[in-house]
Amino acid sequence: MSEFANITIVKKANVYFDGGVSSRTLRFPDGSVKTLGFMLPGEYTFSTQDPELMEIIDGELEVLLPESEQWLKVQGGESFNVAGNAKFTMKVIKPSDYCCSFLK
Repeated sequence: MSEFANITIVKKANVYFDGGVSSRTLRFPDGSVKTLGFMLPGEYTFSTQDPELMEIIDGELEVLLPESEQWLKVQGGESFNVAGNAKFTMKVIKPSDYCCSFLK
């Protein structure tokens, strides 16, 4: 899906890692939440509350998922899931555009 309809966008940006990662929150009528964001090259560790689906729209990165010792290469058009209450690390190789869906 290349666009979303009937959403509320939170105007204030979510900015992390001194601007290396930024996103905007989208709220849907059914109560679901997503963020659309952009990551500059660098290494970033995130914590989750709810499970997440990370869709990489464009770019290239490697991700180290919880309970894994292997880095997974991910590029535009690919996605990965992260468990709730977990930490994961991404090494962004090329600037990356993403959509994060918070799963409940």
